Amino acid sequence: MAIPSFFLTVLALSLSVVLTAATSTFQDFCVADPQEKVLVNGLACKDPKLVEANDFFFSGLHIAGNTTNPVGSKVTPVFASQLPGLNTLDISIARIDYAPTGINPPHTHPRATEVLTVLEGTLEVGFVTSNPENRHLRKVLQKGDVFVFPIGLVHYQRNVGYGNAVAIAALSNQNPGVITIGNAVFGSTPDIDIDVLVKAFHLDKTTIGYLQSNSCQMTNFSLLMLLLSLSLSVALAADTSALQDFCVADPKGQVLVNGLACKDPKLVEENDFLFSGLHIAGNTTNPVGSKVTPIFVTQLPGLNTLGISMARIDYAPWGINPPHTHPRATEVLTVLEGTLEVGFITSNPENRHLRKVLQKGDVFVFPIGLVHYQRNVGYGNAVAIAALSSQNPGVITIGNAVFGSTPDIDTDVLVKAFHLDKTTVNYLQSKF
Repeated sequence: MAIPSFFLTVLALSLSVVLTAATSTFQDFCVADPQEKVLVNGLACKDPKLVEANDFFFSGLHIAGNTTNPVGSKVTPVFASQLPGLNTLDISIARIDYAPTGINPPHTHPRATEVLTVLEGTLEVGFVTSNPENRHLRKVLQKGDVFVFPIGLVHYQRNVGYGNAVAIAALSNQNPGVITIGNAVFGSTPDIDIDVLVKAFHLDKTTIGYLQSNSCQMTNFSLLMLLLSLSLSVALAADTSALQDFCVADPKGQVLVNGLACKDPKLVEENDFLFSGLHIAGNTTNPVGSKVTPIFVTQLPGLNTLGISMARIDYAPWGINPPHTHPRATEVLTVLEGTLEVGFITSNPENRHLRKVLQKGDVFVFPIGLVHYQRNVGYGNAVAIAALSSQNPGVITIGNAVFGSTPDIDTDVLVKAFHLDKTTVNYLQSKF
């Protein structure tokens, strides 16, 4: 059986499988309706009958941002306001461009952990833990390196290479929020009283006045470091249920928990938040013609408990990522190279098949728990980066689960479930 026809057979069979996701959502998706006047925590839902594939689609992330500004960087967000299908799904992405010596100034995301992947260039990155330690963990990243900034912590990036730099950031909320330290503390409207800032930062009124007048003009690295050092004494609260800054996974821990036990915080180091090699192509010489390179908590211990992860997916020409689900995660897919046909199927009883052809720079959302797939329909290889809203999203490949379980699901069950004869069921089970 040729791969395309076999692929479609498995997809058709998957339409009749009811899959439940480990999530608190009550429906497949809640596409944002920006015209709705009802005030909710987030955005109200569009009528599901009016939802279409374009609601889960964003185009243009391959286009470089304009870095001709005082800080020398540009963030291109893909949040719920830009991509309505992200609404309620607790994940988003952004592209960040950096001019030489450009910075992304010290800031926090009050509602999200950030996982940064360097696509081009060399970045120095760092974050600061909360009081009383205020530890500054920093690292120099090269192309293909991945680094984690835990939710709510002050962090920054600086281009230390000779050319431009580009990164993709995955964030664990559809509206992560940004608090730039300089703007918030010294550029609020109205101003924070000078006497408060004098006492808080041990500076004289002249310096405070200068900072307030230049909060949006801080361009050089000495000012970056000034803001970073000042931020060490600022207590920032994050909108999260976490009880500590991070819980780096301890694979040697003997305690059984839902996830992985925490490493002693005193032994945590920068490398616990680092993964290298995402620029290396995966080997697609296999029956499906694709290779997933995961960066889950088992590969990157610093992701533990933070509700986000990433993966690189390589596709040979006409290669597929077969129909599958992630029981614990929404997936946001960004095409870096090539042309992909993608699609997902809503749950019973509609079983709507929403599909789209994506080009370089396009972004598509697969809501948590729904059957989805990708296929390379271009003439060359294709590459994508996937952000997932769990540090351990899980994968259920439909063909493997239904026809390749150990032990086998009884043939009579599959005959009735899929309206097939025993010979066909036995053939399918032999293939998985």
